[in-house]
Amino acid sequence: MEVVINNLVAKKGTKVSGYVAVPKTALNLPVTIINGQSAGKTVLITGGVHNAEYTGIETAIRLAQEITPEAVAGCLIIIHPVNISGFENRTMSVVAEDGKNLNRIFPGDPDGTTGDKLAAFLTEMFFKKADRFIDLHAGDGYESLTPYVYYVGAAKEAVVSESEAMATAVLVPYRVKSYLATSGAYNYAGSMGIPGILIERGGEARWSEDEIKKYQEDVKNVLRYLKVLAEPMRSPASKQLELVDVVYEEAEVTGCWYPNKKAGQSFLKGEILGMIKDYFGKVLQTSIAKYDGIVLYQVSSLTIPKKSAMIAYGKIKNDGDNTNEK
Repeated sequence: MEVVINNLVAKKGTKVSGYVAVPKTALNLPVTIINGQSAGKTVLITGGVHNAEYTGIETAIRLAQEITPEAVAGCLIIIHPVNISGFENRTMSVVAEDGKNLNRIFPGDPDGTTGDKLAAFLTEMFFKKADRFIDLHAGDGYESLTPYVYYVGAAKEAVVSESEAMATAVLVPYRVKSYLATSGAYNYAGSMGIPGILIERGGEARWSEDEIKKYQEDVKNVLRYLKVLAEPMRSPASKQLELVDVVYEEAEVTGCWYPNKKAGQSFLKGEILGMIKDYFGKVLQTSIAKYDGIVLYQVSSLTIPKKSAMIAYGKIKNDGDNTNEK
């Protein structure tokens, strides 16, 4: 069965790469279709929804180059990167033409601004062809994080269950259930009935060969679980833990950020996780842990603007916990 995405046509057992134009914009997305020899699931893989998260982009590029049709049961559709104008203009993960955060505007609007049109095109042209969705992210250019994975949580029970199973296959220490049904790419796809995950690995606008190798294994292990790749699944180095009641704390003021913990470190309830100070050393805001937990990510730059992300952390789920994720 051939797979068609606008001008790209991949017949059974072939790989096709090229640019796909986004209607009513100047955008051309780099896309690779790897159509396997045998039947199986169609998996959409996206890197660069946030264009300054380079580990996800380079991982998508490598997978597109290295995976062959002979190795695939089903089809892989890989976009590398999605926010092409943001990437080429080196913005901090917003669409260059309108300054919008692409991962906050799904399902988009075909009559809106450039970002809206891109989101609408992805929804219509790519999501509707996918059986599963793997979205590759990292910390932004000013964020450090510990590797973890989100999975769709605001969808039908079968979609949530399969999304969690996909997340468990990722070779990272933590997973988080997301209760958003719109705005984000994989969230909205989940509301359409497509199980999906968002992997976080790397950050600070950097990438390395070691990170890319690990990231490729993350994705390949999910593809093994889905039986798209006919290889034995790898077991994680340690049991993956679910973090719940995640706190996403924002800066209440503009100033200088001084963290007391590193991403991935544990802490106790009541500990000071970090402070914002003014240019004379006066404390303007203090982040105090609401419970014992783990730092998922935090700002790694000295500067921190008002109403921007500061730190996110969660607690390890115990049987019987009632989560209140947002």
